[in-house]
Amino acid sequence: MAALGRLGRCCKSLLHDSPKGLLCDLRKLGRLDRIIRPKRNLLSEDVVKLQDFQQRKLSVAHLITGPNGNYVEVFHDKLQRNELILKDELRLLLHVCQSLDDMVIARNAIHRYHTENKTFAFGEFKFGPLFMRLCYEMGLEEMAAATIIDKNLRGFFSDATSFNIAADMLFTKGCYENALKILRDMKSQGVPFNKDTYMLAFGTCYKLNTPESFMTCTTLIEEGQAKGHAISRHAYCFAVALALRQNDTEKAQSLFSQILNTDSRLCQNLKVFMLAMSGAVTDAFPVLSSAMSPKTPPFVKKLEFAQEVIELLRLRSEDGPHMLRVEQMVSALQKSGQVTQRSLDDMLCHTPPGKRKSLSIVEDRRVSRRTLRPLQSTLLSE
Repeated sequence: MAALGRLGRCCKSLLHDSPKGLLCDLRKLGRLDRIIRPKRNLLSEDVVKLQDFQQRKLSVAHLITGPNGNYVEVFHDKLQRNELILKDELRLLLHVCQSLDDMVIARNAIHRYHTENKTFAFGEFKFGPLFMRLCYEMGLEEMAAATIIDKNLRGFFSDATSFNIAADMLFTKGCYENALKILRDMKSQGVPFNKDTYMLAFGTCYKLNTPESFMTCTTLIEEGQAKGHAISRHAYCFAVALALRQNDTEKAQSLFSQILNTDSRLCQNLKVFMLAMSGAVTDAFPVLSSAMSPKTPPFVKKLEFAQEVIELLRLRSEDGPHMLRVEQMVSALQKSGQVTQRSLDDMLCHTPPGKRKSLSIVEDRRVSRRTLRPLQSTLLSE
């Protein structure tokens, strides 16, 4: 709470201000010192589940109009008459909203429902993620933020998913301070952080790139580790990148050492960048040599390095004893197509692919769909 609270005093972004010292050299590259703009959302479809939500909306689309008129208008009349709102009615309403006016009615319905039911357990169904996905679909991040921190709705958004989706919407639109405000309110309401929350928090701190956000990030890491919370590799990468942007290579190395598996492209790029910043140019050679190894199977895509990483390595070896070796390795990487124009920020701020759904070639069934008779073997299944 204290870590996020300190950020509340920082009301303006200091993205234009880069740290003094070694990072001043990076101005020559025109990369790390620039204003970094948002790319895509950080949450995967497994979390947002926007496609599933839209499919469910289509399945109930026929209920928008019926013998009694438009469902939203009927619901609005129900609110005007101050009638009791049932759970299934509210759930249906959140699946038929199509406009901002509909969303205003839905928000009013949520207030009424919460007032009528806040002393009772809602059961396993949670309306929070449903409302947030609706805001996500319509691009109403301001409404989402205002609703989820509404003090009159305390307890309605009792799950991490609702806060994560709201913060992700704000992150995507570049509203980083508001995104942290959401997470700060989440913490004050006692909703536990999960691995997605930490990733969003560290990613937002990275984008802000201020001493305050750096302190917030490191404090949250310490608190999360003390509580035994899971912190993903992606979240640690944001923290490492922020430490580098704040010219704290020692902290970056400490954070990087806590990543269990560093074989990913992002981790290897961060490692070379970090070694170059600290002046350990020769320590980056094994990483580059391994990436160019001829033993790599032809069907395995070779590791790529961002142009800004390569340029920093060149810059740090310029006029030094290892300059020729660096140029040889860079030339080899370029020749093999292993230097990409994709920036470190692009690698960091990407939408995760989500979990892969396993496809079973042969289904384990006991009864034939065609004859309805027992199957003697799974090999005989259609």
